[in-house]
Amino acid sequence: MGSMNEAEAFLAHKFTHIVIGGGTAGLVVASRLSEDLSITVGVLEAGPAAPDEPRINVPGRLGETLFTEYDWQFETIPQPGLGGRTVPWNRGKVLGGSSAMNFMMWCRGNKGDYDTWEQLGNKGWGWDGILPYFKKSETFQVPTKEYQEIHDAHFNQEDHGTSGPLHTIYSAEYGASSQYWLQTLENVGVESNRSHMSGSSVGAWTALTATDPSTQKRCYSAPAYYDAVSHRRNLVLLTNATVRNIVLDKDKVSGEQIARGVSFIHDLQQYTVDVSGEIILSAGSIQSPQLLELSGIGNPEVLSVAGIETIVANPNVGENLQDHMSTMVVYEIDPTIITPETLRSNPHLAAAADEQYETSKSGPRTAAGYSAAYLPFSHYTSQEEISRLAAQLPSSSQSSETQSATGKNKSRLLDQILSSRFSSPTPTGQIEFVFDVSNYSPFFKSEPGKSYGTMMQMLQYPFSIGSVHILPSSSSSKPQAQPTTSDGKPMINPRYYEGPGGQVDFFTMAAAQRFGHKICQTKPLKDIIVKRVFPPLPKKQEEEETWEDWVKNTTITDWHPVGTCAMGGHEGINGGVVDERLRVYGVRGLRVCDASVMPLQIAAHLQATVYAIGEKGAEMVKEDWARREEV
Repeated sequence: MGSMNEAEAFLAHKFTHIVIGGGTAGLVVASRLSEDLSITVGVLEAGPAAPDEPRINVPGRLGETLFTEYDWQFETIPQPGLGGRTVPWNRGKVLGGSSAMNFMMWCRGNKGDYDTWEQLGNKGWGWDGILPYFKKSETFQVPTKEYQEIHDAHFNQEDHGTSGPLHTIYSAEYGASSQYWLQTLENVGVESNRSHMSGSSVGAWTALTATDPSTQKRCYSAPAYYDAVSHRRNLVLLTNATVRNIVLDKDKVSGEQIARGVSFIHDLQQYTVDVSGEIILSAGSIQSPQLLELSGIGNPEVLSVAGIETIVANPNVGENLQDHMSTMVVYEIDPTIITPETLRSNPHLAAAADEQYETSKSGPRTAAGYSAAYLPFSHYTSQEEISRLAAQLPSSSQSSETQSATGKNKSRLLDQILSSRFSSPTPTGQIEFVFDVSNYSPFFKSEPGKSYGTMMQMLQYPFSIGSVHILPSSSSSKPQAQPTTSDGKPMINPRYYEGPGGQVDFFTMAAAQRFGHKICQTKPLKDIIVKRVFPPLPKKQEEEETWEDWVKNTTITDWHPVGTCAMGGHEGINGGVVDERLRVYGVRGLRVCDASVMPLQIAAHLQATVYAIGEKGAEMVKEDWARREEV
């Protein structure tokens, strides 16, 4: 008899738990579950493992995996709020998921961001409840006193982890603009935040990155959570395995739906793996709702036209999509400044940088750090304008439930929280500003021999709320139509700048461009800038500049989608997809654990929060498994 192939070898195990998705959260869950020897956990990952891929590992090469074999290369449907444009949505298709291709910034949201999750009825998900899991995931490398002074690196050591799998550091090198950032922001009235990981990101600060200090390589979920424990016999990984659906079975006694297994494709062959305990869906904010719908869990109207039988009706699946929107203003800078783009266009400089990185773990290939500023609208917008925009938002005097623009019920409490964030007297980081040396804009083509910097403005608390759903079957009108499968990319509709709330997003983003340009006109950052090139400056300096058309024509994603399998809180299945223990409503033995469970967006880059969700979710699974064993 011939030897077993990879899939057959995987199926030879008797699994208590299956994790769908070996990404940021999925590998956290799998690693932590395998600490319990009574658990045997299998991980199904659609992408390959890429432990030796320099485009992933080398910090100074971040961004080079976009639109490659490691990228799902999703795209939105045409967006009316963007003039009918579609927007690419890059997501990681590799072991480690998007943690293998993100831009490595490590930060947390505001205390109030997480407290609102608990306010919605999700007990234990406030700041005090999630902070231990932030710390559990992290080992923070304390920089030397000399480094702290040179790079304005400020922190409260007590708020960081000391023994977690994920290494965080202040970058060995920062872009040339970073040294001017804090002083420039101070000159436009923004104070430095000396402890931005302690519950408030408001102000200007130097960011941490997810980097291993001993190797100067990107630290992401695959090396941090999987590689070190991959020898465990109760942890089994299968890569290049595309999940078709979760197999549900109706209990003959209780009538309850139970998750029994997972159907997947590997090397063009279809298999089903059984599970005796639980299935944890960690496929991310795009594919977790997609796989629920393909399994018969979702809105009957969506499922019907896709040729999928409704097993558990829940119209909230795939709804509540919230994303950070981004714009990128490009400046020509001092041509002597070496940027990542310079290295990509100059083989000789790239070879020298590579040699320096390999021999001494230093130089431009280690530069992955940023300096950022999170600011409230009130810092650069008049109170009169804030009041005018706030009047367009849903008010507390409206009915107890309002219809969102997507036609689904949305609670008054959620509307109140969104509105209060906008006009709250307590400063929150409503817009993130980052200036970095390179041309990051997909709309501006660099000229050879010139260096560029980009001012990025990113909206943190969007009122634009969209959806992700499976497509209708290709012949849905025909009686014998084939059902939609996971081969088809989901229909992503973030509804950027749509509806009354979307118009508030639009005007606040336009105002942010004006302040971003003011930053770039301020010393000392101004000293390295030659001129603004995209959009070009008005021909007449005295002309008042308008940004509205430019914002509509150039807004893109900041790659931070959340909310599509949200925790339902007080409203349960009427308001979400999972409960506070991440269990899918209406199904026993099925949970979701990734960014999709976040009911509201946060003012931060997501990865630190997603690791914390993975840690907290894994602990819940282990607790419930132990209780089951006791019974």
